[in-house]
Amino acid sequence: MTNPQSGFVGGALDLSQVKAQAEAREAAKNQSASATPTGGIAPFFDVTDANFENEVVRRSTQVPVIAIIGTQRSPASEQLKADFKELADAAGLKFIAGYIDADTFPQIAQVFGVQQLPTVVAIGAGQPLTNFEGGQPKEALQQWVDALVEQIGPKLKGLDQADMPDQVEEETPAEDPRLAEAESKLNQSDFDGAMAVYDSILAEDPSNTDIKQARNTTMLLKRLDPANRTTDPMEAAQQAPENIDKQFDAADAEIVAGNPEAAFDRLIALVAGNVAGEKAKVRDRLLELFALFDAADPRVLAARTKLASSLY
Repeated sequence: MTNPQSGFVGGALDLSQVKAQAEAREAAKNQSASATPTGGIAPFFDVTDANFENEVVRRSTQVPVIAIIGTQRSPASEQLKADFKELADAAGLKFIAGYIDADTFPQIAQVFGVQQLPTVVAIGAGQPLTNFEGGQPKEALQQWVDALVEQIGPKLKGLDQADMPDQVEEETPAEDPRLAEAESKLNQSDFDGAMAVYDSILAEDPSNTDIKQARNTTMLLKRLDPANRTTDPMEAAQQAPENIDKQFDAADAEIVAGNPEAAFDRLIALVAGNVAGEKAKVRDRLLELFALFDAADPRVLAARTKLASSLY
């Protein structure tokens, strides 16, 4: 997923093409009204000439807006549409998403300078911020959205209170005492014990990204077990370039050594080469390594772009 400006007009959205569609906007007015529930904002909606300026451009001054430009002729477009709808419906208006049918509204697709369908563009304060082409696994979409909300959301002015769903104020929970137990087990190199603690927390709170990250880190340390390893994983990987397990070990070692770019590139090369026909296995390990870092980490974002190119 990248952030090029060259596909956009002057780095901003050129509204002239859409504004020129005055008659079309008026004709689609009723469709736009029905897409948004009375007294609130639809977390996911169909973009038309009539609602583009208000619900995409102007709304993006309040909350991040994700525009999915696709076509019914593309299975990847339909999958992205379904995945983003599910993510938006569950996000509590931390962001909203709009689907643009490029066949029905080609002039809107032209505003974004779309070269390929589907294309996804994140918009904030009326500006395109980042975009990617083609499909992505849902887990990757979730991490991308989380980073967008975290990095861009606080810089926008926010939705009007009347637009927000009813909120129930909750007290900040105390730190889970099980975390101290997990830390103690890690200090004793009891990786299985620590993972069991993290699993018990995740069973109650499956969306806890901090615990997921801690568990994945523990799993990596268990796999690598540097204190008891008698062979050099880097040398072993060099001698057997098509051995996936040895490449996995080398990638783990590179992560521990503080060189995640090398680890990512190593596994992306396996995906591109389709080693042993196990793309899915390598992709899953890559996603696991990505989860060890902040979703907005530029090294992760760059690797996701390379992975997408390898997969599609």
